[in-house]
Amino acid sequence: MSKIHQAFAHGKAFIPFITCGDPNLETTAAVVRAAVANGADLVELGIPFSDPTAEGVVIQEANLRALKGGVTTDKIFDMVRDLRGDVKVPFVFMTYANVVFSYGAEKFLSTCAALGVDGLILPDVPFEEKDEFLSTCKKFGVDLISMIAPTSEDRIATIARQAEGFVYIVSSLGVTGVRSEIKTDLKSIVENVRANTKIPCAIGFGISTPAQAKSMAKISDGAIVGSAIIKILAAHGEQAPSFVGEYVREMKSAIRDLERG
Repeated sequence: MSKIHQAFAHGKAFIPFITCGDPNLETTAAVVRAAVANGADLVELGIPFSDPTAEGVVIQEANLRALKGGVTTDKIFDMVRDLRGDVKVPFVFMTYANVVFSYGAEKFLSTCAALGVDGLILPDVPFEEKDEFLSTCKKFGVDLISMIAPTSEDRIATIARQAEGFVYIVSSLGVTGVRSEIKTDLKSIVENVRANTKIPCAIGFGISTPAQAKSMAKISDGAIVGSAIIKILAAHGEQAPSFVGEYVREMKSAIRDLERG
């Protein structure tokens, strides 16, 4: 069993997403450390891809900046190896099937296991095609994280029953990005998930403010934030770690307030 359950063991989880190599891997490592020091319970690390179909413009541009800067999967593995010297929270890679295929699925997942990467999210792999990766993930003890979207409908129960690590609930139709309002009936989706699995569920896509994080964590087991953090990185570059740390502290504080209340 991976360590992902530990992220949810002490209450609602706050999960930041960080694109590796934007603006460089040294900054990525510093941002991860700042996020964890300020309350991040699990960190999603994005491995850049040239055609990130699930991402909105903010994360697309981060992918392109990172690739232009020369980031590679091997360099990201080296960064994770260094982080694991002092960062103990669970790590999950979020990337695309072609990244894993081109590296070699067996080699990719065995390296994940050796470095303590606990899970993998592949947003371009439909649930019905996940078996292509599932056996290799299981071989090396890496959880293949399932995503449930508002369009999943009749498939929610099936996906939940087979889920590993945590269930990633997509808050809205479309791609990642900051949203001023989240209107999806997430409560009924979460209830359906919880009726079919004991694995925790966290909501992502569109969350950017403490109020939104609090609202999403109130009905689920955690909140995932990506684009709002990538915007901070785009604005501050190598000076971003302290700003990201403060942002994570505010978001985690909102979730803690919910737990106290």
